[in-house]
Amino acid sequence: MAVRPVLKMGEPLLLQMAQPIERFDTPELHELITDMLDTMRAHNGAGIAAPQIGQSLQLVIFGGFKSPRYPEAEEIPFTVLINPVLTQLADEQEEGWEGCLSVPGMRGMVPRYTQLRYQGRDQFGNAIDRTVTGFHARVVQHEVDHLLGILYPMRIRDLRQFGFIETLFPGQEVHDD
Repeated sequence: MAVRPVLKMGEPLLLQMAQPIERFDTPELHELITDMLDTMRAHNGAGIAAPQIGQSLQLVIFGGFKSPRYPEAEEIPFTVLINPVLTQLADEQEEGWEGCLSVPGMRGMVPRYTQLRYQGRDQFGNAIDRTVTGFHARVVQHEVDHLLGILYPMRIRDLRQFGFIETLFPGQEVHDD
């Protein structure tokens, strides 16, 4: 349908709690998901949340293709996740480099839980209930944070591990917008 502008860090909408979705399988919801997918792919993202394109709704999408931004990561199945609930399954966290379409040109070392369960609905209202680990778990946590008004720099423990891609990774080809 359309590649929409991505809101950047500093936009007040990105700091708000998103509203739950109450109606599924509507033309408006399908159009929004298509626009999110077009936008995510145009920017080589691993996922995107509705607030990032100006819609304060509890909707994230992720996966479905190998992102050049994360070439070493396993492929995640394409998922539409509405009104998500995350449950950590272990206290163990792992730090990993993250970027964000709303924080272009930068990366930071972010701690995330290594195992979690996520539940919610797809665009048709069907229940989703998955237990995941690794990069899949990281992506889900990152995207769901957007629905809580949290951007990944807020989770960084050591700001010495946060900066511009070309400075952090000199000489390496790292994709970002």
